[in-house]
Amino acid sequence: MATDYYAVLGVRRDAGPDEIKKAFRRLARELHPDVNPDPKTQERFKEINAAYEVLSDPQKKQVYDLGGDPLSANGGGAGAGGPGGFGAGFGNFSDIMDAFFGQQSQRGPRSRTRRGQDAMIRLEIELDEAAFGTTKDIQVDTAVTCATCSGEGAAPGTAAQTCDMCRGRGEVSQVTRSFLGQVMTSRPCPQCQGFGTVVPTPCPECAGDGRVRSRRTLTVKIPAGVDNGTRIQLAGEGEVGPGGGPAGDLYVEIRELPHAVFQRRGDDLHCTVTLPMTAAALGTKCPLETLDGLEEVDIRPGTQSGQSVPLHQRGITHLRGGGRGDLIVHVEVQTPSKLDPDQEELLRRFAKLRGEERPSGHFQPGQQGLFSRLKDAFNGR
Repeated sequence: MATDYYAVLGVRRDAGPDEIKKAFRRLARELHPDVNPDPKTQERFKEINAAYEVLSDPQKKQVYDLGGDPLSANGGGAGAGGPGGFGAGFGNFSDIMDAFFGQQSQRGPRSRTRRGQDAMIRLEIELDEAAFGTTKDIQVDTAVTCATCSGEGAAPGTAAQTCDMCRGRGEVSQVTRSFLGQVMTSRPCPQCQGFGTVVPTPCPECAGDGRVRSRRTLTVKIPAGVDNGTRIQLAGEGEVGPGGGPAGDLYVEIRELPHAVFQRRGDDLHCTVTLPMTAAALGTKCPLETLDGLEEVDIRPGTQSGQSVPLHQRGITHLRGGGRGDLIVHVEVQTPSKLDPDQEELLRRFAKLRGEERPSGHFQPGQQGLFSRLKDAFNGR
């Protein structure tokens, strides 16, 4: 033998495929021209590449071990660049990539079956439905599995066929020349789009996609305590994937409609009751239609405008955890703007009895504006 390929790779003659491959990887990382541009190193890299081309091929290795010409195996030709040529082993170009990056790229046809996309719809509900929860029927327009072809994409009585261009591999290879010699690259097959199969007669119902649009009715359980923007996930109720793949999820986003009386702040409800000054002074009971039914709000005598009356546990149910928020009733005292002579006379007599004919009032410092506060700070006040 003109060249001892085992000695070139530094392995025994009884070395197995894994040991040979490991030795080649180690040497390729050390001697690759991109790592070590020394001309002597480049020649050495050619030698290990040629040795690996022979010893990694079982047929060539057998011919070589029997003393024959390994380059005549598999139809002759030395491959890329001739015997010992630069890049002679690049029929196994992925092995060199493996040597540098640690693993070989995943190849093969891609599946026609893929997971579908998630979908989202918005659902409007009333305040009481948000407070106590409810059940709603919703209409959903999504992609579902084609009943005609059961998601296969082929017309009934036909089936997908192996692509004759890539022979089912989903990719085609091309040999190009570079400073390393001849390099084999791969790209998705243009005929089958990388699937490895073609559908000669697509399903007339879904045009080969394996899914069609359909309107469905779903029942959604709305938990108590939801708020604007709350999203409820319905697993597997979204779009069916291409090729009859698994469906994505459906998200129902809640939109709470405004209420005529109550305003929601978190889990508390707020409303305002306007009372004449006589009712606020004497006290009264005001009927209020709450979410739980009719109740009376107790207005104590002497209630001032701006005060509030809480009704505990009359608000929104807590979404997480037990209990409910409160209902806060804000009181607004209304002063009469027009009085007839009799009413005016009565008020004057009332003011005289209370010694309030000429009240001096109680003045308090008002809130300073921004520039006043800056001025006081600058002057050290």
